[in-house]
Amino acid sequence: MAKMGSRKHLKRYKAPKSWPIHPKEDTWTVKPSAGSHSIIDSIPLTLVIRDVLKLADNSREAKRIINSGNVLVDGRVVKDYKFPVGFMDVIEIPKTGESYRVLLDRKGRLQLLLIDDNSAKLSKIVNKSTIKGGKTQLNLHDGKNIILDEDEYSVGDVICLKVPEQEIAEVYPLQVGATVLVTGGKHTGELGTVSEIIENKSSNPNTIIIENSSKDEFLTLKDYAFVLGNEEPTITLLEVNK
Repeated sequence: MAKMGSRKHLKRYKAPKSWPIHPKEDTWTVKPSAGSHSIIDSIPLTLVIRDVLKLADNSREAKRIINSGNVLVDGRVVKDYKFPVGFMDVIEIPKTGESYRVLLDRKGRLQLLLIDDNSAKLSKIVNKSTIKGGKTQLNLHDGKNIILDEDEYSVGDVICLKVPEQEIAEVYPLQVGATVLVTGGKHTGELGTVSEIIENKSSNPNTIIIENSSKDEFLTLKDYAFVLGNEEPTITLLEVNK
């Protein structure tokens, strides 16, 4: 795993493997700012605009597009050219009328998929706590927090948020029969159905058994399972994930 350090820039060959860029084209690249996603699991918005979407020929043009308020992430204008874009973020380019969802391919690289509906964002609950007033705070995989009056969701569940309101529209529990996308390990990017959830009583991590489209089963960490729907995916996926 690449060490980022405290510098403002990053050598390309040290960039995370999740970045869909060529490591030898240039010496330096943009380092993501601290934000909603961890630096390791995100790609700076400049690279999305210049290298992935090819909307700019160089960093200066990309920065101009971003600083002009022409890019939205999860329904909100982002003007930070180093903004970290990560898994399941929804990117909108109003001037072109196009929207994209950030997904993972089988090699763990972040990829953008052109989508028709940009009104929803899937976020996984990675932790939760009780705060002042007895309310529940949900901590999501993208660094966001949601505060609720009641505790009705579990860690591992995925919630569908309305964009840009950030209101919960639906919930997809992590349970047997759920459709999940694997986000880590050797099965990264693979789609399947939960066959069994194994809760370990020891300090070892909980695991999960998933059945893929070929009816083959494999074991992976429970934390790697990202629920996409109760019976089938509720979003469009990359062809390599299917």
